[in-house]
Amino acid sequence: MARKANKKPKSRSAAQTAVKKRSGAKSAARSSARKAVRAKARTTPAKSSAKKPARPKQRIAISHHREEDFRADGLRAYAKYRDLGIADATHGLAQAHVIRLQGPCNPAEVSKLHFHDVDFQMVYVLKGWVKTYMDGQGETMMREGSAWTQPPKIKHMILDYSDDVELLEVILPAEFRTVELKA
Repeated sequence: MARKANKKPKSRSAAQTAVKKRSGAKSAARSSARKAVRAKARTTPAKSSAKKPARPKQRIAISHHREEDFRADGLRAYAKYRDLGIADATHGLAQAHVIRLQGPCNPAEVSKLHFHDVDFQMVYVLKGWVKTYMDGQGETMMREGSAWTQPPKIKHMILDYSDDVELLEVILPAEFRTVELKA
């Protein structure tokens, strides 16, 4: 019967040792690079904060429902607006209001293609329904609980709405330009 000889573990070859040394060198270099990046991040001031103008401190805005707060002094003659006090509280950063479109809908007055020069606009249907047209989207029926955003300067119009429709609209900034377009 043949006996197996106990073999001693082989020592590392020169090639294995060289690979190990190179790996260790790479690891040390990566570690040094990470430390340098972290140190630079701690000592370099943030660029964006230096260029951004300071805004006045915002305050709390509370608005409770009161029928007498709906006014016909907004953008559209066929709508009544209830300002929620956001523009004053944010020093013009944003605006929010509840809009009641007055029925019945008169497409000759209402359905005019236009856009708003805004940074952000979001609409939420609180009650009723509204049929809209947005460039690139087409006609869409929005019902109670529907919400949508209108990207800056998107061409759009209202096509029809229910007599009881109420919308919540949030816009940035509070002051903006509306441009009516020729059909």
